[in-house]
Amino acid sequence: MMRPPWLPFVVYGAVLAAGLHHQVRAGGVAQAAALVAAIGALAGLELVERRVAAPAAVFLTARTALFVLVATLDGDGLSNLLFLLVPFAAYFAYGRKVAVTLAAAGVAVPVGWLSVADPHWHTDGERVRDVLMLAVGMCLAVAMAAAAVGESDSRARLRLALDEVAELSAAAERGRVARDLHDSLGHHLTAVSIQLEKAAAFRDRDPAAADQSVRAARDSAARALHEVRGAVRALTAPFSLTGALADLAGEGVDVAVLGDEPDLPLAARIAVLRAAQEGVTNARRHAGAGRVTVRATFGGGTARLVVADDGHGFAAGAAEGFGLRGMRERLAAVGGSVAVTTGHTSRDADTGRSGEGSPTATEHGNGGVATTYSGGGAATKRAGGGPGVTLTVTVPAA
Repeated sequence: MMRPPWLPFVVYGAVLAAGLHHQVRAGGVAQAAALVAAIGALAGLELVERRVAAPAAVFLTARTALFVLVATLDGDGLSNLLFLLVPFAAYFAYGRKVAVTLAAAGVAVPVGWLSVADPHWHTDGERVRDVLMLAVGMCLAVAMAAAAVGESDSRARLRLALDEVAELSAAAERGRVARDLHDSLGHHLTAVSIQLEKAAAFRDRDPAAADQSVRAARDSAARALHEVRGAVRALTAPFSLTGALADLAGEGVDVAVLGDEPDLPLAARIAVLRAAQEGVTNARRHAGAGRVTVRATFGGGTARLVVADDGHGFAAGAAEGFGLRGMRERLAAVGGSVAVTTGHTSRDADTGRSGEGSPTATEHGNGGVATTYSGGGAATKRAGGGPGVTLTVTVPAA
């Protein structure tokens, strides 16, 4: 772990300036030159340590020896600051225990030397002050090193956390892309498949109907391509849920939109669209529906989508497919809920409510006139006479 590279040079510069000032006043030119050489050696040692791989103890010992030399050459006394760098550097190389031990030694050695040289040194107020200042300096040096190490560790942990977030985001994005492919392309490819099967069935009996089915399949393929291009443009261009829902209208599918969508977040709008696509796809692929109605209502702080069909419904206890599970996950991510109802059976895992009745009263309770996109033919909710399926989605606008 690297210690702050600028700190030693600041201390060396302060000691050199104070020492030169003292030597110039005292007339010690030779001693001043020796002091400059010693400080230069310290600076060079710092640069060598960054480029040469060697045990930290080697540099720590060499640095301490040079500190002693500088203290001998310096007559000002500011060179005592250099010894604060010993526990400071040791903290980065060996940790807190070694640094604290060296800091204690850095105070105990001068006190021991003073006690031998002058047993009555403690009666000298200036010497007592110097010892106290040295002790405080050692404490501050260890504290600064601990703070620097803690900050470095925090940054390392933050980098690891960011890497984990990036991995989770990538996984979530892969899931979102999988749902988009299933909900969007799956919807259109199912329509293409149905129309082509119809064209093959009517090719000999009703060529006109077969041609119409081929044209409808071509239109569905064009819509799939349009949605792929639109998904790319959505990265920079605004997304219109109303327009996207209107594109669902086609043979056997009627769409009605009531209210405005501006207060609905982009993620919520996409979730509503995917739910509508999944509902239409399931009705046509699995339920054998002849008519599907899509009703979207915006306003009152919520967005409400109801997809109803006249198909044969589903049996109680039937397992959910990937599409419905993906729909629940997508809606849960934006705070929404989904309920699937057929006859008297409900799959409302998010809200715990039974399936809701006709959406017409709820839609027009907000006021306004619904914009309807008809796919042709009479718009009947249960035209096939089956129990049908009603998919109800509710998403908060904010």
